[in-house]
Amino acid sequence: MDIWGSTFFLVTINPRMFAALGAGLGMGLSGIGAAWGFAIIGSSMLGAAVRVPRVSSKHLISIIFCEAVAIFGIITGLVVFSHISGHTMDPPTPLDYKAGYMLFASGITAGICGIVSGLAVGVVGSGCALADSMNSTLFVKLLVVEIFASALSLFGLISAMLLSTKASIDTGN
Repeated sequence: MDIWGSTFFLVTINPRMFAALGAGLGMGLSGIGAAWGFAIIGSSMLGAAVRVPRVSSKHLISIIFCEAVAIFGIITGLVVFSHISGHTMDPPTPLDYKAGYMLFASGITAGICGIVSGLAVGVVGSGCALADSMNSTLFVKLLVVEIFASALSLFGLISAMLLSTKASIDTGN
């Protein structure tokens, strides 16, 4: 058996490890995306609030959108973990490997969507705070764009749910 080939790596690791790694990456990357969005929005919101104090309370909705990104990542992790059942000493079946890869893919999909959505919400929320400090009539128009940026994470959650519906790693009993 060639230990340096790609198939050796894919079949020697337990599929539960791939599934758990997907759940962890889904939650972790979504959290990183939300934190990145918090950092971008917070600095611009505080800078704009120096000039116009009403901006700080008005743009808390941007922070809520970033929190939603992190919450969608946590939901994805919980869904992926719910498809992993107890541990067995029996060797994994090909269906277990398929389920492990599907759960890994669902976690990584939600994580990448979460990091992109967090960055998009941060950039749009930053622009919204700065534009609102100059012209208060732009708030609602830019809020719609921010909702679309936040929807990217929701699409990642839906994709992860669709990927993980048919995947289940059984105990073999």
